[in-house]
This record gives sequence, structure tokens and C-alpha cells, in this order.
Amino acid sequence: MRERQRILQNIDWITVLLFLLLVFIGWINIYSAVYNEEHSNIFDFSQRYGKQLIWIFAAIGIAFIIMLIDATFFTTFSYLIYSLSILSLVAVLLIGTEIAGSKSWFQFGTIAIQPAEFAKFATCLAIAKYLSTFNVSLSRFRSKIIASIIILLPASLVLLQNDTGSALVYAAFILVLFREGLTGNILLIGLLLAFLFVVTLLSSKLLIIALLVLTALLMLYFMKRSKKNIIVLVSMLVIASAFVFSVDYAFENVLEPHHKKRINVLLGKEMDLRGAGYNVHQSKIAIGSGGIAGKGFLNGTQTKYDFVPEQDTDFIFCTIGEEWGYLGSLVVIALFITLLLRIIMLAERQRSNFSRIYGYGVASIIFFHFMVNIGMTIGLLPVIGIPLPFISYGGSSLWAFTILLFIFIRQDASRLELL
Repeated sequence: MRERQRILQNIDWITVLLFLLLVFIGWINIYSAVYNEEHSNIFDFSQRYGKQLIWIFAAIGIAFIIMLIDATFFTTFSYLIYSLSILSLVAVLLIGTEIAGSKSWFQFGTIAIQPAEFAKFATCLAIAKYLSTFNVSLSRFRSKIIASIIILLPASLVLLQNDTGSALVYAAFILVLFREGLTGNILLIGLLLAFLFVVTLLSSKLLIIALLVLTALLMLYFMKRSKKNIIVLVSMLVIASAFVFSVDYAFENVLEPHHKKRINVLLGKEMDLRGAGYNVHQSKIAIGSGGIAGKGFLNGTQTKYDFVPEQDTDFIFCTIGEEWGYLGSLVVIALFITLLLRIIMLAERQRSNFSRIYGYGVASIIFFHFMVNIGMTIGLLPVIGIPLPFISYGGSSLWAFTILLFIFIRQDASRLELL
């Protein structure tokens, strides 16, 4: 009894309140997105908003159970949870159900469960467990390799399910590794390669190579002309040039046709308002039409007439933008930013390395979803089909994000006891 009272006293209720606010905002906007006058009752469990309410209560129940579990449970069984998650990703490839082109679901009657959503928190636990192990340091090559395998294994299995969006989420763990000692050069190289990839798709290869050579000559002029520096500079130039010439091959042979189409539309190389660019075009119309204060609850015309596909899942932010306007969108964005900053603040006050690393994993995953989901609805990023945390329709997504967040809240509640 005293243990439960102590946990209640130490729970970070601000984070819990932010969670509840985002879940509530998601529920009322799902109701608005799929509103049907024949089923106007918001508690109609035959409709998506009714089902989402069931999942919300189940998520709250899951959160309550997590808070009752001893905090050391998650540290002790991190690798077991991760292993079970990997097995579920393999199993779904063998016996899963294909939905919307992705073989990512277990179907149990009318309920579909997506293991890829739960694999995120399992990977978060595993990477926190490994990096918090004595004598593990990201300054060592072996530690880098093992950490990479922990992250890339579930990402690869998700990619085999033809769910590129969920696989890309694992890139968020680079932020965790960076916080735990990975050199910033690797992060910088990754960003430069991404920039080079985009520029290569838009410009002439010969022009880009000429600019790379010019940049290398300028660097050589200003830097110390030692043999080592010259070798490093020439090696970087050769690698960058090879990367430029490999972009077309990767773009044509690695990416799926619909991914190539979306990237071309995003970069302005194609105009396809009836195909790959339709969702984003309609989403921008919906958000733009909301103005400053929005059209009002249940008054979104783009929403009502189903102009935007997936408007209660991946594109739910356009419903918020149309009906609640700039101010409503700003409130949602502010809530997410507040949640992320709160998680980072809590992570930094942990005495346990495991809890700190896990906290940064939680923040990184939520940040990636938040940034990419909103970015794709306003046309700044390609459409990769990932939900907006706590807001998009879907039981698997809501439960997985709830588990992800509340494991950290539970760790924080016992921070004074965990070392």
C-alpha cells in the first residue's frame, strides 16, 4: 500500500496530462473526420470513433497496469521483450494478413494488431539495456556494430513487410546514439548524404561533381596540407562522387514505384494531382482553408466530403487544420513540443543510465512521428504513411505509444531507487 502511494506521489502528472489531452484531441477529431449523420452519437461503437474510445480506455488500463509493475522488470526482461518482438515480426511475414499492400497485421476476427508498432518500444528497451551495460561505449567499434544490429534487425523485418514508413522510424535512434557518445561526424555525414541525394535528383551529375571538386580544392587551400589530410580529402571526394553516380540506380531499382512517384511530386519534378500528389494537394487545401480560427467543429468541407483519403489516420492533422485553423494547429504542435521537452527534461534527471537512454528513445520516436506526419500533410516531406502519436485512429498505434511513454513514466517514478 505504501509502495503504491509513493508511486502516485512521484508520478509526473504533467506528462500524464499531456498524454490525456492529446488522446482527447485525437478522439474528437476522429469523430469529426468520419462523422456520419446517421450515426451522430459519439459513443456509437459500430463507428471508428466508438472503437477508438474503447481503445483509449484499454490504453488507460494498460498505463495503469504498467504503473503497478516493478520498475526493475523492464530492465531485467528488456532482451526477452525484444526477442519476442522480433519473433512476432518474423511470424507476421509468414502468417500475417496483408492490408493496404503491407503484410504487417495479425487478424483476430474484426481486430487487427500490427507488431511493427510494438517493436519500437521493444527496440527502445533493448538499446537502453545494451548501452547502459558496464563496459559498453560507443567510442568502440564493437559497441557501434552491436547497437546498429539491435536497431537494424527489426527495421529490416519491417521493411520486408513492405512498410517503408515504419522501417524509417528506426532512423530516429541515431539521436539516442548521438546523446550517448556517438561522434557528431556520423550524424553530419548522414545529413550531407541525404542532401546530396536530393540535389542529385534535381541537378546534373557533372555539375555536382564539379562543385564537389571545387569545394575540395577550397578546403585544401585553407587546411594544413599534410599527407594525411590530403588522403582523407581525396577519399571523401571519391566516396561522394561514387555516391552521386549511385543515386539514380538506387532511386530506380531500390525504391518502390509509388515511393519514386511521391518523391518526384514532392521535389516538383512531376505534377500528379490525381495520383501520387492527390493526398497532399487536398490536405494543403484543407489546412489552408481553415484560416486563422478554422471553420468550426464538424464544419470542415474537405473533411465532410472525403476529399482527403486516410483523414482519420495518417492525414488527421488536415482535419485539425481545417476545423480548428492556425490557432488549433498551433495548440497541437505546442502540446507535442511541450511533451518532448518534458520527456528530455525527465530523462536528464534520471540516476539510472537505462532510464535516461530509454527516455531519449521515447522522445526520438515520438519526435520522428510528429515531425514526419505533420511534414507530409503540409507537403514538406514525402508521404510515408506513419500515424500522428496519440491522435491518429488505430488501436495498435495508440497502445504501442502508450506503452512506450508509460514505461518511462514508471521508470521516472522510481528514479530515486534505480541506479
